[in-house]
Amino acid sequence: MRVLVVEDQPEMNALLVRQLNEAHYSVDGCLNGNDALDYLAGGAYDAVVLDVMLPGVDGLEVLRRRRAAGDKTPVLLLTARDGVEDRVRGLDSGADDYLVKPFALAELLARLRVLIRRRSDQVSDVIAVGDLRVDCAARTAARGGQNIALSAREFAVLEYLARNAGVVLSRERISQGVWNYDYEGGSNVVDVYIRYLRKKIDEGRDRRLIHTVRGVGYVLREEP
Repeated sequence: MRVLVVEDQPEMNALLVRQLNEAHYSVDGCLNGNDALDYLAGGAYDAVVLDVMLPGVDGLEVLRRRRAAGDKTPVLLLTARDGVEDRVRGLDSGADDYLVKPFALAELLARLRVLIRRRSDQVSDVIAVGDLRVDCAARTAARGGQNIALSAREFAVLEYLARNAGVVLSRERISQGVWNYDYEGGSNVVDVYIRYLRKKIDEGRDRRLIHTVRGVGYVLREEP
């Protein structure tokens, strides 16, 4: 899952990016509202962690502009202000949730999981496709009751497919959803990881779950 962190304090920004990377998110970070608008206009994110107090264009204005442009990406606002009026103003600007500084990282991660679940209409962190079970919180996968050992990147690709189960995804969309702007891999990287996943998930099974849609991309679904 891909997250944008917008926080003007360099040390806090670096800490959040590092911690979210360690939690297996693909993360981009920026320090001001103008850069945030550029990132959001040019990339697809599953959630945004957005500080309210930013130089130049502040967080609430970033939020209002993106909502006016039709962007429905879940946004978690960060602020040092804990007054009711401040929270109301943030939520009325289009925020999905609100976290007051200082905060515990565990709470931020939990709130992000909720926002991402809500966006894909999930009621839990466990996604089932046929006899495949993908636990997005525990970062485990099993098929037919048998655990599947996956690398961090393999799981990230599988999670993205699972959260979009039944939807045909282009290579570009998968790449945007799993890798950040700094990634410099080749254009066939998605094909490589799909091949890895097929070997672990579909090989030797009567029914394949990962399908190629020729000329378009890939889809995770159970077919009759």
